Amino acid sequence: MTNRASWFTITMLFAAALGMMTGCDDKPKVTTTGGPGSGGGAPKRMAYKAPAGAQPKIAFITNNVSAFWNIAKAGVAQYEKESGIKVDVKQPQNGKVEEQNRFLEDLVSQGYNGIAISVIAPEAQTAEINKACEKANVVTHDSDAPAAARIAYIGTVNYEAGKRLGQEIVKLMPDGGKVAVFVGMMSADNARQRFQGLKDAVSVNPKIEVMQPKEDQKSAKTAMTNVESVIGQPGIKMLVGLWSYNGPAIASVLSASGKKGEIKAAVFDEEDGTLQGIKDGVIECTVVQKPYQFGYRSAKLLHELAMKGEEAIPKDPIIDTGVEVITNKPTVPGSTHNVDEFSAELAKLKAPQ
Repeated sequence: MTNRASWFTITMLFAAALGMMTGCDDKPKVTTTGGPGSGGGAPKRMAYKAPAGAQPKIAFITNNVSAFWNIAKAGVAQYEKESGIKVDVKQPQNGKVEEQNRFLEDLVSQGYNGIAISVIAPEAQTAEINKACEKANVVTHDSDAPAAARIAYIGTVNYEAGKRLGQEIVKLMPDGGKVAVFVGMMSADNARQRFQGLKDAVSVNPKIEVMQPKEDQKSAKTAMTNVESVIGQPGIKMLVGLWSYNGPAIASVLSASGKKGEIKAAVFDEEDGTLQGIKDGVIECTVVQKPYQFGYRSAKLLHELAMKGEEAIPKDPIIDTGVEVITNKPTVPGSTHNVDEFSAELAKLKAPQ
């Protein structure tokens, strides 16, 4: 588990976390081989300096317009305030690959120096990301594209996050039962890795049966109907939401069904509906990421890359921001965090600086 303080400490030692390299020259374009965690045969990571005296142009792309991203935008805004640079936030209104690809093309054509992107479909978008990497510094956040030539991934190690949720599920289901899983799209790297980590963790109890995820294609209506379609099935004992908006959908349907207590829920992320569901006893727990750090660290790294080139390329391209487990029980340091305490700290984090 990540130390609780790291979630809320903004002024941390980023230089150490990002593992700065040395050897910068005066050329605007520099390269380095893929570092630890990038996999064998990974493409070279390339860094581009902004023209001398120019204000770097940086963009932060989300994968949809979920409230989850408001926290990341707060992190971006904090770095804007500290650095004096402008970071443009782009959000695909329909959460489609085509929208993200269009953002990439437009930003590159407009001469942006740095782009951070939460990749919707890594395999399908690797070619587009690589095109962008030829002219701009590109990092991924939240959802990675490890086969692409991106400089770094900033965010959750989703397999480990899935395992952490799975460990909580094991505690909640000692007698076993069926686990229904809900997600936007399984093509996303974060969805696949979370699901695999969850399955591996619950495998210690052979009486727990994890069902194949039901996808909603990022439709709020479908997210609700997917839950409605399974809660009446025999043997369903647990509902799991892999994406942020799945939590509120599960809480809403479960509350209306009268099955609170009969069917439990364990989800991801800190949307208001999820936190309220925990307070109401409808959701047992949620594993939260650090979206504030997605925004802050992405903006900071892209700014440093534009100013320093190779010197700012992290030695390890995987920058893990960690997770926490939120419950309605008292905080257990190093294990879980009480929902009321977490909500209060989150409100401070999102408040205007």
